[in-house]
This record gives sequence, C-alpha cells and structure tokens, in this order.
Amino acid sequence: MSNTGRKKPPLVAERRYPKKTVAAPKKRAASKRSPTKPKRGLIRRLISAIFSWIFRIIWGFGWRLTLVCTLLLGLAVGYVSLTLPPVEQLFDGRARGSVTLLDASGSVFAWRGDQFGGAVTATSVSPHLKNAIIATEDKRFYQHFGLSPRGIASAVRINLREGRGPLSGHGGSTLTQQTAKLICLGVDFDPTIWKDEAAYEADCRQGSLARKAKEAIYSMAMEVKYTKNEILTVYINRAFLGAGARGFEAASQRYFGKSAAMVAPNEAAMLAGLLVAPTRYAPTNNLERSQERAATVVRLMEEQGYLSATEAKQASLSPATLSQAAQAKAGGYFADWVMTTGPDFFTRNTTEDVIIRTTLDQRIQRAAEAAIKDVFDAKVSKTSGAQAAILIMSADGAVRAMVGGRQTQVSGAFNRATMAKRQPGSAFKPFVYAAALDIGRSPFDLINDEAYCIDVPGSGKYCPNNYNDKFHGTVTLTEALKKSYNIPAVKLAQEVGLDTVRKVASDFGIESDLAQGPALALGASEASLLEMTGAYAGILNGGSAVTPYGLIELKLLGNEDPLMTATGGIGERVIQQESAEKLIWMMNKVVTEGTGGRARLADRDVAGKTGTSQSAKDAWFIGFTADYVAGVWIGYDDNTPLQDVTGSGLPAEIWQEAMKRVHEGLPIHVLPMRAPETNEGQLLGKISPQGGTRQTQSAVEQLLEGIFGSTGGTRTSGGTTQDAKERQDRQLNNRESR
Repeated sequence: MSNTGRKKPPLVAERRYPKKTVAAPKKRAASKRSPTKPKRGLIRRLISAIFSWIFRIIWGFGWRLTLVCTLLLGLAVGYVSLTLPPVEQLFDGRARGSVTLLDASGSVFAWRGDQFGGAVTATSVSPHLKNAIIATEDKRFYQHFGLSPRGIASAVRINLREGRGPLSGHGGSTLTQQTAKLICLGVDFDPTIWKDEAAYEADCRQGSLARKAKEAIYSMAMEVKYTKNEILTVYINRAFLGAGARGFEAASQRYFGKSAAMVAPNEAAMLAGLLVAPTRYAPTNNLERSQERAATVVRLMEEQGYLSATEAKQASLSPATLSQAAQAKAGGYFADWVMTTGPDFFTRNTTEDVIIRTTLDQRIQRAAEAAIKDVFDAKVSKTSGAQAAILIMSADGAVRAMVGGRQTQVSGAFNRATMAKRQPGSAFKPFVYAAALDIGRSPFDLINDEAYCIDVPGSGKYCPNNYNDKFHGTVTLTEALKKSYNIPAVKLAQEVGLDTVRKVASDFGIESDLAQGPALALGASEASLLEMTGAYAGILNGGSAVTPYGLIELKLLGNEDPLMTATGGIGERVIQQESAEKLIWMMNKVVTEGTGGRARLADRDVAGKTGTSQSAKDAWFIGFTADYVAGVWIGYDDNTPLQDVTGSGLPAEIWQEAMKRVHEGLPIHVLPMRAPETNEGQLLGKISPQGGTRQTQSAVEQLLEGIFGSTGGTRTSGGTTQDAKERQDRQLNNRESR
C-alpha cells in the first residue's frame, strides 16, 4: 500500500541503538563587562611578557658572568697550583725547634719547644688514626673538590640558629681548607712582620670574607696539585695537638710513648679529639676531659662504619691513658731551670731539634715531691698559702731533684728553689765557723755568750740577741753552733773579720750581695736555695767550691757528638780539708744534740743546720749525708711571717721525709767528719774582750796578711789599714788595761 501518512515502525537495530537527541544551542548571555575596562587577559599577557623579557636579560647576563667567573676562578686555581711546592716541603713548618730532656739514666722526662716527631704519611700511620681524623673533621673528604657547599650551608644555618653571624663560629671547613690554614696559604713565618709565632698563626686563622675567598682558591689549587692522601699527610704532620706537639707522630710519642703507626682505636680517638681545642683537651692538662672527648670520636667512627659495635664498645670501656713519662710530668721546675743554663739558641729559642741529657734522678724527684706533700697534708692547714721548696744534689753539685713550689706538676711557674732570694738566717752560720776553723780555731774553743754591742758607723749600736733572749755564759764553738746561739756567731765573725767571712761564703757559691755589717753572721743577706745548698755541698766534699749544674750534655737530634757538656762541678778549694771535716763534725752535733734533731735518720749520720730569718719570714734546713745534700725552705711569697714555724720544725721534717725515701736501699756510707782532739782548745788561755784569744788573734793577723800582703798593712773588719805589728801591740795593750 501506498504510504498513507502513518509513521514507519522503528527497526530492530534502531531499537537497539536509540538515536541521540541533539540539544538546542543555548543562547550566549550578553557580556556584562564594562566597555570602559581593559580586558584581563591582555594585562596578564603584558606582565608575562615583561617578566619573560627581564628573565631573558638576567639569564643572558648571568650565564655569561658565570662563565667569566668560572674562567677567572679556573685561571686563579691553575696559577696557584703551579706555585705550590713539592708536598714533602710542607711536612715540617715549625718556626722553632724542640728540646727533649733526658734524665741521668737516659729516659725522657720532659719536652720543651715545638716537638716534631718526624714525617709520617697517611698510609704509614695507624688506619684507626686516619679514620678517626676523617670521621671527626671531614667525613666527605674523599668526595669533595676542596670545598663542601653542603658543609658550608650547614655551618651557616647552625651559626644563625645560635645567634651568631653567618661566618662566625662554625665554618664548615673541609680538611683541605684546614690544611691550607695550617700552611698559612703558603706564607712562611717572618719575624720582621709578626711579633712571634702565635701572632703569625692568629693571622693565618682570621675569618674575613676576603680571607675565606683566598682560602677557597688555595684549597682547590691543592686538590689540583696534590692527591687526597698527600693533602691528608700534610695535615697529619702539621696539626698542633697540645703540649708543644706538632703533628700526630709527636703527639703520639708525647702522650703514649709510641709511634702513630701503632695507636689503637681508643688512642686514635683521643688524638683526633684534640683537633677541636688542643690545649683544652690535652690529656696532660685534664685526662678525664680528654677521655670524654675521645668517647665522642669513637661514636662518630662507629656511626660512619669505621668501627664495629664491638670495637667501639671496647674503645669506650677502655679509654686511652698516658704513658708513664707523660703521666709523671717529672721535673717541671728542674726542666725549666736546665733550659736557662744553656745558650738560648739551643734551648729557649732553638730552631733545631735538641737533646739534653741531665742530672735528674726521677726516683729522687718523686721522693722530694712526696715529702712536701705528705708533711703539708699532715701538719699544715689546707687553707694555708705558705710555700715550700726543696733541692737535692750530689757533693759535686749535680742537681738530682728540684721542687720550686707546692704545685709540683707545672711548667713555666715561679721557681722558689732558684729564683727566690730569701734570708737564710742561722743557716748562714756554718760559713762563719768555716772561716774560724780555717785560721786555726778549734771546735772546743771557748767563747762568751753574754750581752754584746757593736758600734756600727752610720747605724749606731748593734746589739744581737739570742732566739730565747737568754745568755749562756762560756760555751764551746760546737755548743754555740749546735744550739744556734747568735751572740757567739757575731763575736766570731767580728774576730775573724767580716771580709773573711764574706770571702768564704762567696767562694763557696753565695753569689748574692752579702751584708756589710755584723748582721752578716746571722744570715741577714739574701740568697737562693740553690746557692745555699750548693755551698753546703762544698763543705761535704772537703772544702772545695761547687757550681750546681743540671746539664750533662747537649747535642742535636741525629748527631752523636755533643755540642756542649757539663759546665758545673767541683771548683777551687775554699777551706782546708781538715777544717771542712771538723765543721761537718760540728754540724753533725746540730742534728744529734741540737736544733736539727727532727732531721735525724735512723740508719746513717746526718749533718746540717737550721735557719730562721728575722721576723720568722723564712724557715730553712740544709743538711747532708755522705751521699746527698738537700736544702728545704718554707715561707710566704709576700713575706708574711710564719706562725710557729722555725727551721727546726717543718723544714727539718720535710728534709727527713725526703732523705729517708732517697736513701732506701742504698748502702750506708760514713760522713767525712773529723772529731777534734780532746786537748784542743785547752791551751788558748784567757778569753779576749772580742771573744777570742791571743793565739786566735795572731792567726787572724796571719790570714789577713796572707790575703792582703804585709807591706801595705792589714785590712781590719772595719775597713781601716794599719801596720800589722802596731795593731797587734795596741790590741795586747788594750786587753791588759781592761
């Protein structure tokens, strides 16, 4: 049928896929923008174009500037690298040398100056030491090119966080940069520019921006010129590690007594820990603090894989300790003194490495130090500021021990044994008696202990008193010495002649200015403990002067022949040997029967003399056995009078404690003393008004005539010159008229 106008039914396919209806297009809403405002898209495009143009300018300028700076930096680094010397020349850059001090047996006991143990390399030292340095100072040492941007950024961040400037405090320096500082960017020390080496090093460490730039260039130049191990080798040899040690080899020898190639992990950690602050963490200054710092280094080594957990635990549980020599710190005062006895250019200002063998006996040194400590701990208030000094020597003047103050383990301190000049008091009296014995007086001679005054020109009357303000009548010279009576000593000095007493004392080694008046006999002059002890050594050896000495020989490191040998020892005779032996007998009575009883030793003879100065400002005991002479002084540095302390007290006790230890195990030797004959002194007759006898006066005249000659007359103690015969006759007439 024809289409009648009805709709065709949908096909099956059409029913399966229905036709999509198309929505009528929506009419666009009329724009609401004001026709007077610019279009927003145009502004954005304009701003974008401007910034793009600026960026292109900056980029174009920046990469060109960077290229130029890189080229200039490369040229600078290249130029500096060409000026660098061979690496071997950088190992030892000290401006001065070192002094190694050996004791009498040849063992090292002290060091002075800048110690350099010899060149070592990064491959010859202990691997633990190398690892400890890298773990502590620069863990990326083998990765960077001399600078560490990450390290610098971290340091700036830490500085800002701690309230400092970005370049103040932590610097983020690599090991290469630290090495550049150590060699001062290639600038050698010049004494015409820097006052001393400390000023030179301070200048090298300054942290200005210009200095940092130079340091960066120099560090990169080193990376170009040298290998990493060569740079590390320079660092290992140049680093300062406290106590005068320059380089890890010197420090290892100084602190542990072994080479840097042999250090264990705990020792390596302690050495590397010194780098942050060598003086503060030096184990000789504070061992506990140094061990705590080493524990931090051990932890870093474990964290970075250089130590296993077991090795790190063992190193922490067994911290490094000092060698016996470093721990003892023996003879600080002695070492300082010996350094003053040699020429400056081989001691304090040496540019060479010097070896000095000395007279020090470390066993005796320990005995002396222990004696002072034990007596003060037991008998002196803990708050007392009193000081003490002790010196022990052989009869030839070889100093075996020296303590210059109660603080024994020191260096560069005031040495009261050598530097202090104090009044010896009655310890000076043996020189008066020595002069008298040498002109024929006997220990049994009599002298009056009675009220006595002398007219001193320009000073008026001088009237000495005894310590107890009593008089004891007629006494022997031995009695007067052993009880330390003052009046007989002054009388005897006047009789012998003050000039003679001064000459005997000075010939025995008292170099200080000696008093001119009669108080000379009572020790009113000042002298050092070294002088007094050396003078007593002259009495012990039979009457010959000695020059105290501590240096046996001095030679350069590596040389067998010494450059100088001992400059001290026994000198010329001062008094006759018989006189010295009689004086020793009298001084033995001081200890066995007199004021020096507290110095007595149980197993051997002792001779000595106590001394207490005016106003009790100084207390002394000086004495000797057949083997050693020892002197002890106690007093205040500011001359404050001592309270209830005399030479017969604490000084004698310290002397006894020291010498008891010194003589332990030594064979007993007899003192070289001579007892006077029993009839000596009995034929001298009446005591003269001056305290002597006619025979003694004649002996005095003969002695003075021998000293000053007979043709010009004899010089009396008052200083006038007269004919000897007329003077003797007048003295006899004066005696008979009284």
